[in-house]
Amino acid sequence: MPFTANRQFRQQSRMLTSAEGMYYQDDKGRLILDGCAGLWCVNAGHGRQEISDAVARQVAKMDYAPPFQMGHPLAFEFAERLADITPGNLNHVFFTNSGSESVETALKIALGYHRIRGEGTRQRLVGRERGYHGVNFGGISVGGIGNNRTMFGKLTEKTCDQILKADMSQIDTHDPCNT
Repeated sequence: MPFTANRQFRQQSRMLTSAEGMYYQDDKGRLILDGCAGLWCVNAGHGRQEISDAVARQVAKMDYAPPFQMGHPLAFEFAERLADITPGNLNHVFFTNSGSESVETALKIALGYHRIRGEGTRQRLVGRERGYHGVNFGGISVGGIGNNRTMFGKLTEKTCDQILKADMSQIDTHDPCNT
């Protein structure tokens, strides 16, 4: 279990058995406030019947569509709806399965973007000091939480920096949304 002291957990486990609204319930019947919305996955709350019903309808129709060389009409419809409500020319949507996967994908898209423009030497990746960017290799490499790299090192040691918010103005950036 990531970010869990496993020896202590074995000695005194904390087991969640259910959730409703903004609370978990543990195996002793205690309510625990879910202040992080299930690690940012259930912002609308746990156990919402209308969400459960919508998920059940979709799973009964099609539970998964592989993203390689195929698609599903609802994904494209949803992408268009998102593009319609985003500001400026932010009109492309790329779906992923998790925040960690989103960070990995964003890093690859950024590097690929510069290669396509003939700027393949632009490989500097920037992350925020104390910033959490997931638990995959790219995320811990650009993430600013040193303990997340303790066992694994920094995969992108020579091309990744963590900076303070105050230093952001010193970074040479190219914003593809403002070209």
